[in-house]
Amino acid sequence: MISQPFTRLSMILGTLLLAACAQDVSDLNEFIEQAKTRHVGSVEPIPQFEAYTNFIYSAGDLRDPFEPAFQMEGNTETVDKLTRSQRPREPLEHFPLDTLRMVGVLEKGTQIWGLIKDPQNIVHRVKVGNHAGTNEGEIISVSEDKIELLEVVADGMGNYVERNAALGVGEQ
Repeated sequence: MISQPFTRLSMILGTLLLAACAQDVSDLNEFIEQAKTRHVGSVEPIPQFEAYTNFIYSAGDLRDPFEPAFQMEGNTETVDKLTRSQRPREPLEHFPLDTLRMVGVLEKGTQIWGLIKDPQNIVHRVKVGNHAGTNEGEIISVSEDKIELLEVVADGMGNYVERNAALGVGEQ
């Protein structure tokens, strides 16, 4: 059971709380009236839109833009040479050419080797005829300042083309 003094105390607190809510709110009413009489502004009218005009496509008899403009005819010997060969891949063919770095050359008699560092900081010795890069890059010359390669890349139209590339000393 709840004690009698606690009941009286809760009734007194309830009465005080209700009395506090009955204060003068005339300043609030005055503010509301002022806010109602203030000029709020005007709303711009809805813009007028032009009526939709149909477009008539008149180029239906022209070449399809998604088809090649011309068909390249090459001999099968060139196509076979430019597509991926069946030889085993060399260690430097596992890395894109832009991640390889030429760090120097070695020379013994007439033989010259290029030194290439891969992304794993392993230095490889290469000579003319070796391959590097992911695009069938064949090394065609090695000099003191650069290693030249001939890469085979897709031309975007289903064919392959040869392109020259080079690794210079210190370049990356």
